[in-house]
Amino acid sequence: MNIGGIRKGRLNLITDVEDILVGNAEDAGARTGVTVILPGRRAVAAVDVRGGAPGTRETDALDPSCLVEEVDGVVLSGGSVYGLDAASGVVSWLGARGRGFALGNSAMVAPVVPSAILFDLTNGGDKDWGEEPPYRALGRRACEHAGRSFALGNAGAGFGARAGMLKGGLGSASAVSAGGLTVGAIVAANPFGSAVIPGSDRFWAAPYEMDGEFGGRGWPERVEGLAARDPLEETKAALAGMAGKVEGGNTTIGLVAVDADLTPVEARRVAIMAQDGLARAIRPVHAPVDGDAVFVLATGRVRLGAENRAGSVAGLGSIAADCLARAVARGVYEAETLGDAESYRARYGR
Repeated sequence: MNIGGIRKGRLNLITDVEDILVGNAEDAGARTGVTVILPGRRAVAAVDVRGGAPGTRETDALDPSCLVEEVDGVVLSGGSVYGLDAASGVVSWLGARGRGFALGNSAMVAPVVPSAILFDLTNGGDKDWGEEPPYRALGRRACEHAGRSFALGNAGAGFGARAGMLKGGLGSASAVSAGGLTVGAIVAANPFGSAVIPGSDRFWAAPYEMDGEFGGRGWPERVEGLAARDPLEETKAALAGMAGKVEGGNTTIGLVAVDADLTPVEARRVAIMAQDGLARAIRPVHAPVDGDAVFVLATGRVRLGAENRAGSVAGLGSIAADCLARAVARGVYEAETLGDAESYRARYGR
């Protein structure tokens, strides 16, 4: 499908953006995992955090007013506060290979690896890890597995995820503009809200689907009372359905990659615009119990030029939002039932 000159990338994964690799690692017993996004070389980065209960590392360094303009990798992890240690494993792995911020004449480097975590601590897995949570080791293992192809659904940071009343998961999608710019998104979908329209088997992200990538069911012809639904009542119903889960036990974390030569300020604007993709795919979103965060990596392979640069950045942000919405739906669609978290396809069929 080619919508307005925009088409899917060859793999329909974030790795359609050249120089981007992704690695996943899981601990099936603990029902958790880690996803690492590695640029082939240091890349301009930014982040936008909208959730009310975020868990992050080194995101302040990405403020355009700060020293850091490029990063060596980004980590998305399960495990809540324990999962923040996954970035330590990635830093060690990169540093041992001489990849990082150069420290003058020293042989040492300082890898810059921002990260965000989601909550999967109460999903029934064995979390009796004592003083040695698995995340540092999972981070290193994810680096070793990094490549252009990777699994979706119950994989990486999405392994133990839940999406409202359904099993959540890891999703990815890509898009190529008419002008040849490539945008890719990856997301670990673990939202408090629902990715599916109430009373139907259709995804909120259905209008942005390409080539049946999450079932091809499309937008419903009619959903009773859709326009008149009371968000407060929907939220109360969601809370009732989530009884027994810990408040703050949610979060959708993701990353958008582009091959354009964005500045840190421009990358931040794309991250802000990309957050709209979560709003297109999840309802409610950015709730007090979510920790939603979206990173951007810009590899700089394609020069935008000075003419109408603001328009080009706006176009990238718009594509990024649609890409992220598709990635959310793909993550939920590709997930498999785990414990009491029923998968989309188990409930609705393929």
